[in-house]
Amino acid sequence: MFLCVAVHAQKYEVRAVWLTTIGGIDWPRSHDAAAQKREVTATLDRLKRAGINTVLLQTRVRASVIYPSQIEPWDLCLTGTHGRSPGYDPLRLWIDECHRRGIELHAWVVTLPVGKWKEQRCKEFVKKNPKLVKRIGDAGFMNPEDGKTGDYLARICSEIVRNYDVDGIHLDYCRYPDGWKIRISKAKGRDYITSIVRKIHDTVKGLKPWVKISCSPVGKYDDLSRYKSGGWNANTAVCQDAQGWLRTGLMDQLYPMMYFRDNQFFPFLLDWQEKSYGRTIGAGLGIYFLDPKEGRWQLSDVTRQLCVMRNEGVGQCYFRSKFLTDNVKGIYDFVSHHNRQPALVPPVTWVRKPVPSAPTKLNLQNGTLRWRGAQNTNDSPYLVYNVYASHEYPVDTSMPENLVAARLRAEQAQVKEGYYYAVCAVDRYGQESAPRQIVASLSALTNYHSRLDVERTDGRTYYLPPKGQTLDADYVVIETLQGQQLMMCPYRGTQIDITQLPDGIYGVRSLGRKGVTHRIGQFSIKRK
Repeated sequence: MFLCVAVHAQKYEVRAVWLTTIGGIDWPRSHDAAAQKREVTATLDRLKRAGINTVLLQTRVRASVIYPSQIEPWDLCLTGTHGRSPGYDPLRLWIDECHRRGIELHAWVVTLPVGKWKEQRCKEFVKKNPKLVKRIGDAGFMNPEDGKTGDYLARICSEIVRNYDVDGIHLDYCRYPDGWKIRISKAKGRDYITSIVRKIHDTVKGLKPWVKISCSPVGKYDDLSRYKSGGWNANTAVCQDAQGWLRTGLMDQLYPMMYFRDNQFFPFLLDWQEKSYGRTIGAGLGIYFLDPKEGRWQLSDVTRQLCVMRNEGVGQCYFRSKFLTDNVKGIYDFVSHHNRQPALVPPVTWVRKPVPSAPTKLNLQNGTLRWRGAQNTNDSPYLVYNVYASHEYPVDTSMPENLVAARLRAEQAQVKEGYYYAVCAVDRYGQESAPRQIVASLSALTNYHSRLDVERTDGRTYYLPPKGQTLDADYVVIETLQGQQLMMCPYRGTQIDITQLPDGIYGVRSLGRKGVTHRIGQFSIKRK
């Protein structure tokens, strides 16, 4: 049993995972290409069932990548050998399989680290770019104070965005490295890091403005008035002005690495949300601490965080994917329950692009819902479609429980009889059109509602549901499925005379003193 006092799920909520490829710790677990492909589909099926709508896939690992690049070599996680091709394109496979399930794929780019100093990938990188790398301990890092670092990383991101239909570029470790002695002012240090972000942002948005830019900053932005960060924060300690990037539009999303509990988590969570400037925040949760080998967290530590996050309108992001899908201490079971209603990734409304028009020629035949494509009214390269279903008409597309399919590429969907349907067009910015509504199989609906309301009406009388003590309603309104009001009478007693209504399907609403209305029922009349 899950105990969670939280508001109902919202229609828009980012639900993400970091899927790590370094060392194959999340994927791949095998160097066999066929096995890798099976792992992709199995993992995504499991993530889909947990309500995940965004995968942050580690694409640039440590000066090495998981796609055929003209800039950097293949990462050894795929074959066990640095620079060897696996014989297929893993990034394209991940994108295709994610999109097939209505999941966004963001290419996770590790920025400054280039690996252990004695590793082959680091040695090769240093040989090609000797002035760009500094050794700190046993690892190499690109120099954030060299303007060529931003240029190089922008080239990597450009290569990905040009060649792949990614939904986002996710920057990791875009900050001063641990152990780097910052000998300049913190303000100047922040300028250097921000310059890297700006070069990547301008390059990506210049190519495909709908591709989201995000990063994973240190989990606490800075000290708060009542709670201190313990000397480890994004803004002061490592010159990572992540809130400023939201304010100036350099970032569309943030996934702060909030791997803390209690007062080290909740006040800083609110700080991120209050300074989001209308952009999307997905709190990074340290679910790896649920593993006894990693920490001593209990499931309740995470469930409390999730409930507060939903109440505050903050999205969720799990580190890492494998701890979620392995159901460590029951986390997968809880998340699947917590996310039992689907959610869409919040749209990038701040770009102020025209919203697409609604689909046309919507029809249902033999269990297949078909429509014609909507008109694309902006620079989005193509549209996808969301399908909604309900036993009430018109279908309320603001309710997450009515969403039955998201981000469909095809202009059709297999559906069940006995429902009303609505389809919305969605552009690459996540903006949704007005719904195109349809009544599915009128005979099936009539039979359905006759069975549903057999105790509510006999064709002459409609029996009202109990009013209860909390419903502020003075009147009952009976209307057509198109919303035309036919009858209004006081909400008194237990029944209403409906002998004057012709055969058909009707909705019933309550009406309160302040004009507040609630749908309380639906019935059909079929006297012949």
